[in-house]
Amino acid sequence: MSDTILGCDDDIRYDKIKETVCINAPRIYDSCSDKDCLEDLPVLLTKAGQALIDKATGVRLNNVSVCSAAVSLQPVPFHNGFYAVDMTFYFDVCMDAFMSPNALPMPVKGLAVFSKRAVLFGSEGNVKIYTSECPDAPEGVGTASRNCPKAVVQVAEPIALSARLSDRCSCSNITQFRIPEAVMRRYGGEFVRSEADKEVLVSIGMFTIVQLERNVQMMIPAYDFCLPKKECISSSEDPCELFSSIEFPTTEFFPKDCPDKSSGKFGCGCSER
Repeated sequence: MSDTILGCDDDIRYDKIKETVCINAPRIYDSCSDKDCLEDLPVLLTKAGQALIDKATGVRLNNVSVCSAAVSLQPVPFHNGFYAVDMTFYFDVCMDAFMSPNALPMPVKGLAVFSKRAVLFGSEGNVKIYTSECPDAPEGVGTASRNCPKAVVQVAEPIALSARLSDRCSCSNITQFRIPEAVMRRYGGEFVRSEADKEVLVSIGMFTIVQLERNVQMMIPAYDFCLPKKECISSSEDPCELFSSIEFPTTEFFPKDCPDKSSGKFGCGCSER
């Protein structure tokens, strides 16, 4: 073994470079970030949930999360190297339905759908790629794939802004969305489409990053094998011993002061007059 083995957290030094090596790695050719305020998205409900909403006098939005997303990629005509990334997000909507002023609210879950498109540069590639990673292929026969970039979509946890009741509008375009079977199984039944009296409209804040990656061969400097310096510590079987190693969560009991309090100016949303 070499005498100059590096730890993974060592500083990079050019005098320790051993050689240059060729690797196959994804390179990001183009990316974009977006901040969307999705206003008045219709919420799809099952028959049981719709029955509660039809009797409700008001709704309160509790939580929204992304339960699934569909991403597709296609070349843009007459623009070589550019691709359209079509994204459809499926939001799990949790809310309370109020039947009367003195009654406890009833929990209702539904599904909201939103689609968007981004056009990014992903470069060109006209070769077919054959690999041996398909276990079902006949012996000696490789499988080919198109040399297209890969679309990667990152989405932060959405922000639940508001929800309101509305009379069902016949012009609602939510019927155009095809809901995947895996998503429908989360709600235990078919969604009510157009025969309902009322609908819930929610507003959601969403942050996304979209990028196009393409596998390329790159030459990089190689230093040596990277060995971790930290030892693996086995977990103790004694739960009290494990608990004793956890620090007391002081900040949970004592909220932090305003960071600019000592400067004589109010930095927490107020200004000194």
